[in-house]
Amino acid sequence: MKDPGHYEQLSVHFDDLDPMGVLHNSRYAALVERAIHAHWLRLGWAPDAAVSAFPDVLVAVREVRATFHRPITGVCAPVVHFWIERMGRTSCVHGYRILSPDRSAVHAEGHRAIVNLDPGTGRPVPFSDGLRVAEGLSPQVAGSATP
Repeated sequence: MKDPGHYEQLSVHFDDLDPMGVLHNSRYAALVERAIHAHWLRLGWAPDAAVSAFPDVLVAVREVRATFHRPITGVCAPVVHFWIERMGRTSCVHGYRILSPDRSAVHAEGHRAIVNLDPGTGRPVPFSDGLRVAEGLSPQVAGSATP
């Protein structure tokens, strides 16, 4: 893991739980999405190009993978630990772990891949150097073969 990552404490609400009082499996991906979104907002990103610090305003999730280790039960405040595993020209893969509130147990882990899209065409476009630098990465080198 190159990037030590970021930690976001989030809330599991009663309506996130299934009839057995366990966090529904689809809600784990939502926790990861909310954690990354909160981080990007702090960097200055916004989905509206008029107010975003970066031109990268349309990203689409390409893949989400999860391995579940231990269920989250009841209303609580788990911690999402996430980091950048790879950032190519037009795509980015975040690794993640969903931890207990005290960070002593791993409930789930996996990765989430996104693609940066041109809002006008819907086609993949390179991530901006500004976003790369804000994430602590080097700007994209012109002509680089990075995927």
